[in-house]
Amino acid sequence: MDPLLRVHEAKKNGLISDKIHSLIVERFEVALSGIRRIEKASGINFPLAYVEPSIVVSHPHAGSFDYGILFARTIPVVSNDKLNIIIQITAPLIAYGLKGTIHAILAHEFLHYLDLIRKISKMDIVSDEISGNLFESSYSDSTRLSEPRAVFDDKTLLLHITKKFPEGFRDYKLEDKVMKLWIEKNLPVINITMDTNIAKIPATAIANTVIDPHLLQKLDQIEQKVSRLRKKKLY
Repeated sequence: MDPLLRVHEAKKNGLISDKIHSLIVERFEVALSGIRRIEKASGINFPLAYVEPSIVVSHPHAGSFDYGILFARTIPVVSNDKLNIIIQITAPLIAYGLKGTIHAILAHEFLHYLDLIRKISKMDIVSDEISGNLFESSYSDSTRLSEPRAVFDDKTLLLHITKKFPEGFRDYKLEDKVMKLWIEKNLPVINITMDTNIAKIPATAIANTVIDPHLLQKLDQIEQKVSRLRKKKLY
């Protein structure tokens, strides 16, 4: 799968300009370097990822003026009654995000991926809970993550994550750029409500999903590290 396929199609269909297309293609290397960095720091392969030629805007409910911008999402996809997990990266993040921001967001989604795989391996998930507003969503989002310090052996990457995600991701400069250079220019936007941004996974798909033994071994090691970190924090 070409991770930029949908971006190329958006240019072909006139949804984005040649200039925006070139910017995304040129800066995609920043995302690739982030993926390589995450794989090196964790010893785990990054899941399948692609660039969505839109920005995702979330609202607490239909008709609400309150909103949040989602720069990337971890999406479970069921195909042939088997589960695949895909990281969706929005084009405006690639186009306008700083290197540290892009790497932090990719690492954050990678932690979601690992947590989802952990739950699937234990048959501990059928569907995520619904979050009614953006604050609750931010809170519950932080509870569905693997512990970064147990996953990454990269102090700078850990610093990026903790700075960008103390209580939900906020980068006001990036959000302002996206508002002015993307949303107000009437470039593609996906509007969702928070109660639709949930994972609904059939139990049969979970049962039919085979997880790489190496990944399961790494997840066991991460759980052991998390346990040690918790004990160290307590004592």
